Amino acid sequence: MVLSTPITQLAPSPAYICPHDRACTYLGQAALALEMDPNILRILEQPRKVVTVSIPVLLDNGEVQVLAGHRVQHCDVLGPYKGGTRYHPAVTLQELSALAMLMTWKCALVGIPYGGAKGGIAIAPHRYSVRELERITRRYTSELIKDIGPAIDIPAPDIGTSSQEMAWMMDTYSMNVGHAVPGVVTGKPISIGGSKGRAMATGRGVMITVREALAQRRQTFSQTRIAIQGFGKVGAAAASLLHQAGAKIIAVSDVSGAFFAENGLDIPALEGYARENKGSLAGFPGAELITNAELLALPCDVLIPAALEDQITEDNADQVQAQIVAEAANAPVTLMGDRLLEARGVTVLPDILANAGGVVVSYLEWVQGQSYVFWDEERVNREMEGLMVQAYQRVSELAQNRQIPLRQAAYMLGVGRVAEALGDRGLYP
Repeated sequence: MVLSTPITQLAPSPAYICPHDRACTYLGQAALALEMDPNILRILEQPRKVVTVSIPVLLDNGEVQVLAGHRVQHCDVLGPYKGGTRYHPAVTLQELSALAMLMTWKCALVGIPYGGAKGGIAIAPHRYSVRELERITRRYTSELIKDIGPAIDIPAPDIGTSSQEMAWMMDTYSMNVGHAVPGVVTGKPISIGGSKGRAMATGRGVMITVREALAQRRQTFSQTRIAIQGFGKVGAAAASLLHQAGAKIIAVSDVSGAFFAENGLDIPALEGYARENKGSLAGFPGAELITNAELLALPCDVLIPAALEDQITEDNADQVQAQIVAEAANAPVTLMGDRLLEARGVTVLPDILANAGGVVVSYLEWVQGQSYVFWDEERVNREMEGLMVQAYQRVSELAQNRQIPLRQAAYMLGVGRVAEALGDRGLYP
């Protein structure tokens, strides 16, 4: 199934292209720099497998609704597929195929033996009851039963899903095979084989990456002003850890708006307020309410887009005043936005590096589940930090040696490792 225009036919600098074509553009740039065999490039342009299943679900009112569920598996040359399961109205095969490809490069970049995958259902989870979400998740898992497994494809939480959906997925898979299989998913509750440290992992990875970038500028967290777009699982975790490390978080946002304090926000108070208000920051009294556009343009040292894709574009990249943009979300900067930031000398920490902490700890959870030996949180964090720091150092060194942006260096390392493995394994049959 062909999901995109071949790289050779893409316009050289479009203002906007679809997610999968954008991912292919970055792949194409890396392939050119690596002088990759065109035959290998043709293989890597497309996902290996795309699965679409029908999900009939009985609603609480007695009506049967039929949903479509997807799972895109990009490349398993390094190991089993790995990737999140997304419940969001905007889920499309184009988006999932792009995210699956990004996961392939991300895993290769940080040195873990996985390939990329992504799954999802185009629903708004808040419109369904807990019982309905359980039925949806269990039927979706049942339909994918032959396409997932600890040695095949290991789902994880993503936008709109949590440890609860992973518990349902694990239980459904286990009941079908006749015994408990904790390694079939990651991001599970600790009670059934989840890993300590997983909930904060992506945010912790963002914090580590920002710390390493600041250190190269001989700057500490105590000297740093940070704005964070998004206060969900990743943004809130990053805010908490950066605040604990001594950084001044001057702004955060959620769907209700953005909240700004010149002298720094009280992050523990924000977290408590969100817990008491079903995750919403609406009405938080300890800050000035501003717009999302104003948050992105605030004078600060570090801007962390941790919400959805396409937030920094050709329309607002010139307004960004941060010296560093750390992509905690997937693809928050468009192609043209990225080029404009680069031209202005803004350092962009690319998503396949900056938000890789989540998949690193997912890998560590999978390792623990496979061995049935579980670690304390200190060890999990230490192991994750080691992999993240090594990855950052490799990317930074290549960027400096080749005088290229960090994004291109990250893609060259990730894509290059996959291409080398594909060349060594050869083409079957």
